[in-house]
Amino acid sequence: MHKNYNFSTNRLTIREWHSWGGGELSETLPTIVQRILTPAVTDTLPPMWQGEYTLQRAMEWIEELDREATVLLVMDSDLSTAIGLVILFEVDTSERGSDLRLGYMFAEASWGKGYATELIAGFAAWCKEHDIATVTAGVESQNRASIRVLEKNGFTLAEDMEESEELTFVVDFT
Repeated sequence: MHKNYNFSTNRLTIREWHSWGGGELSETLPTIVQRILTPAVTDTLPPMWQGEYTLQRAMEWIEELDREATVLLVMDSDLSTAIGLVILFEVDTSERGSDLRLGYMFAEASWGKGYATELIAGFAAWCKEHDIATVTAGVESQNRASIRVLEKNGFTLAEDMEESEELTFVVDFT
């Protein structure tokens, strides 16, 4: 992907994770990943991403995602602290624009504070201005909070998936 996905909201600054310069982050990227990806956070992620993260595993995860996706670091603007990650996969590009697959996660300490809703609203606004046709997000069927975040931001259930463990939500910006 060659887009610049940087954007901000009232409380958040979101930029590609390698774009943060020296002194902007108080921790190394592997330390941030290790801090955010706790077992509670990874519980609803793909099985290969679940469990404890050592610094070595965090470094390997970063390398894997660098090959496959664009990853954004979500910073609390007031605290200058990394609180979440956004993973974007470009699945198709047509004359309508790009189709993206979205994943996001927040550190446990950031849950329940409205950050996810704010992040997705900001990302949707960014998409409307940057030639994005659709965004698809998968969510574990028991993750009611994430489902509500997506629904509040215009995502709809892609198809009748009531029996599935992972639900697919989509929003069309065309």
